[in-house]
Amino acid sequence: MTHKVSLNLPAYFARINYSGPTPPTLETLRAIQFHHACAIPFENLDVLLKRGIALDLPSLESKLVTNRRGGYCFEQNWLLLHVLRDLGFNATSLAARVRFRQPRDFVPPRTHIFVRVDFEGEQWLADVGVGGLSPTAPIRFVVNEEQTSPHELRRILRENDRYYHQVKLGPTWEDVCEFTGEEMYAIDREVGNWWTSTNPNSKFAQNIMAARANSDGTRLVLENRNFTHRRASDGHVLKAVEIKTSGELLDILNSRFGLQMPIETKFGVLDL
Repeated sequence: MTHKVSLNLPAYFARINYSGPTPPTLETLRAIQFHHACAIPFENLDVLLKRGIALDLPSLESKLVTNRRGGYCFEQNWLLLHVLRDLGFNATSLAARVRFRQPRDFVPPRTHIFVRVDFEGEQWLADVGVGGLSPTAPIRFVVNEEQTSPHELRRILRENDRYYHQVKLGPTWEDVCEFTGEEMYAIDREVGNWWTSTNPNSKFAQNIMAARANSDGTRLVLENRNFTHRRASDGHVLKAVEIKTSGELLDILNSRFGLQMPIETKFGVLDL
């Protein structure tokens, strides 16, 4: 099936501060993923404000590109998928379960989407939508191989008929997500997005979250009243702030993540 070009690619490149080459090469994939992760923040603010999360491409382009907002995986990686396809990459959306700091006997919902890119006989995994753990470089889809990135070390394990994407935080390898390689079809994406954005038990409906990578190898992470600026390679915290008022929260969202919200905005979490 022919993919119809529908995105304003020059506007997207301006949004992610990218002015480099665009042929469908591994170097282009690396550059786009890095610039995207460093420019468009992960955030769930519209879930808390009960605005609904639209996943059609015009809505995603309007929100993430034109209006300079962020989003979570269903928004970020669906936009990335279509950017890559428009550039000529052979890209497919895959389904996963996020399991950071969850025991292996716990089964989280399959509500994560990321992108597989097939290129010159190899497969690469790209993900700009897993919060403060979003990789800033594609991961080659091979098992038991430590892979560098501008931020942390990554690897893929194969256990119990599943793949585990892991990140090295300090001396410890931590699970990021598990997946089987199964494609996430549009209907599964719609159902996952609906559950994630409307179920009161979803973590996105219970917590204020924002995250963004910096080009200097550091990361910014906001969760409820806690904001940290940390070095990704070893987790060293460069700055930590306990947010006490709504005004402080809105200031951090604006100054650190570029998310401008009206001064009267209340998210309904912890009196913020």
